[in-house]
Amino acid sequence: MTADDSGAAPRDMDTEDDAVSDVPVSDPPGAGDEGDENNIAVRLEQLILGADRRYTPFQAARGAGVSMDLAARFWRAMGFADIGQVKALTEADVLALRRLAGLVEAGLLSEAMAIQVARSTGQTTARLADWQIDSFLEGLTEPQDSGLTRTEITYPLVELLLPELEEFLVYVWRRQLAAATGRVVRAQDDAEMVDRRLAVGFADLVGFTRLTRRLEEEELGELVEAFETTCSDLVAAHGGRLIKTLGDEVLFAADDAGIAAEIGLRLIETMAHDETMPELRVGIAFGTVTTRMGDVFGTTVNLASRLTSIAPKDTVLVDQAFAEELGRIGEAPVSEADAAAAEKAAEEGTGAPPPAYRFALQPMWQRPVRGLGVVEPWLLSRRD
Repeated sequence: MTADDSGAAPRDMDTEDDAVSDVPVSDPPGAGDEGDENNIAVRLEQLILGADRRYTPFQAARGAGVSMDLAARFWRAMGFADIGQVKALTEADVLALRRLAGLVEAGLLSEAMAIQVARSTGQTTARLADWQIDSFLEGLTEPQDSGLTRTEITYPLVELLLPELEEFLVYVWRRQLAAATGRVVRAQDDAEMVDRRLAVGFADLVGFTRLTRRLEEEELGELVEAFETTCSDLVAAHGGRLIKTLGDEVLFAADDAGIAAEIGLRLIETMAHDETMPELRVGIAFGTVTTRMGDVFGTTVNLASRLTSIAPKDTVLVDQAFAEELGRIGEAPVSEADAAAAEKAAEEGTGAPPPAYRFALQPMWQRPVRGLGVVEPWLLSRRD
């Protein structure tokens, strides 16, 4: 979509509105092999979108009752390219614009927030769609002995999968929305809903750059997929949230320092038992974090990243605030000397049984960290 600064349509758009027919832009059937493939592509688009191409961007914006400028901003936020005034949009596109604009008109969202909603939804679903096509559908549409091409197999397969995948997507989204809403409602005050105290951790594969030069592309892709899958499963299983994956690195968060500690150690232990995986290092920090569009930002995140970069292989390094939080919630002793004295007193019958700590903390060397001053990392381990 394109528009001038005023949001008005080009001078000839009204003429174009009456002149252009409602026939989808495609090659006619029977136009040869290339035409057949294009025709199947158009049929697939119609199947997925559930409608024919009927509108130019200007016609869609006018039908939705919004300016061309705002319509273009919504569409770019959703991740769609400018298409000039090609007749490529459907009734669903008009309805989507109308809904977003209606939320703004009703005062439920500001215009900036509506664009954020469009951008976050577009970015998330774009990655999901790419993954499903590249990994899922591509594997299922390998040409078989039937002599059919991948294109010929794809249409009936999509026709069968589409309603099931759509229902599943809505189900998972509602579940995730319920969980996110619950976390916000449990926040102590309004400020904490945006700037919250979280444990944030990075897990990073050691020597990944060298691996990229040694492994074939397919092998590298399989390694990254296995790493991301393992991390996703472990983070979710133990109560954390996977924020994002970066190929050789994952970022996760947890409301509780004990949960984050368990996740960090589980990641190290699991990868250590997989001979196909490189060594791993993990850095975790605790503190105030700003959340935006499903991502996390702030000094705490930067510190977790720096701790990861200086962590020895197959270890978890945490910051001072994280160590103190583990002590506060009774997951690790504040002082190993005090813990040892308490255990000895209990054995001699002169003191109460000490708490059952899960984790141990060992102070490491202090060192300057670029942009963050001097930090004192702590080595996290399980308590014997």
